[in-house]
Amino acid sequence: MKLRPLQDRILVQRVKENEKSKGGIIIPDTAKEKSIEGTVIAAGNGRLSEAGKRIALDVKKGDRILFGKYSGTEVKIEGEEYLIMREDDVLGVAE
Repeated sequence: MKLRPLQDRILVQRVKENEKSKGGIIIPDTAKEKSIEGTVIAAGNGRLSEAGKRIALDVKKGDRILFGKYSGTEVKIEGEEYLIMREDDVLGVAE
């Protein structure tokens, strides 16, 4: 199934966190914090301004981004976990 976000929303897949700490201790799933870094899988066309013109998004498919800890809505598509969020929730693009 393909999903195309609408307007200024983006579909993001979180980057996997390390299973071990720097000291070699294995971290259980219950103690891990969710990553605030992800990859843009799909992006909408942009939002409409009050004048009716389309404002393009600054992020595009394939960008690696940082976002807020509690940003977006978690969705599960074909067994994979994703986030759908507005472009406003993106804190920066890693280059």
